[in-house]
Amino acid sequence: MIEAELKARVHAPEQVMRRLDELAVARVEVYRDTYYDRPDGSLEKADQELRVRTVHGTGGTRTVLTFKDATVDESSGSKPEYETRVEDAEAAHAILRSLGHVEVIAFEKRCRNYEFQARGRLMLATLVRVPEVDGTFLEVETLVDEAETTAALKDVRAVLAGFGIGSEDLTRDTYTGAVAAQRARSGFISPE
Repeated sequence: MIEAELKARVHAPEQVMRRLDELAVARVEVYRDTYYDRPDGSLEKADQELRVRTVHGTGGTRTVLTFKDATVDESSGSKPEYETRVEDAEAAHAILRSLGHVEVIAFEKRCRNYEFQARGRLMLATLVRVPEVDGTFLEVETLVDEAETTAALKDVRAVLAGFGIGSEDLTRDTYTGAVAAQRARSGFISPE
């Protein structure tokens, strides 16, 4: 499946949150994301991602292992995504390290997730704050077969427009890149 997703900087987060609250009940969660690569950086060079995400929310804690393959839509950065829930977060980290992967970066995301139907699709909208990065972001995504990516992204753009988000607000900047840049500016030294 392709995660047809667009991400935008939000200039009026309270207004967008009110609109989302009218559509669905928010799931407020904190993500702890840890990204891995091979020692030679070959996953990043191939535009792939390997992540362990532990989600803390009112419904408890869950951990998912995610692999994202190379981008299939350059304008949005949409990628094929393979994800599975794992029972033991520490075991997942240990397995990846034992297989030779190294931790590249870990950080926290504070999220308000909303699931709703729009334009005939199940959409997930997430308001995101990353404590190390300035600003609030809105991600809107839907899962589709690769052949539907273009149509799905058109629908995602329409949903964003309904929240007052225009094409000038869209960004392909990654949280991993933004966090790494902020840490470099602040002199943060990685534990590796």
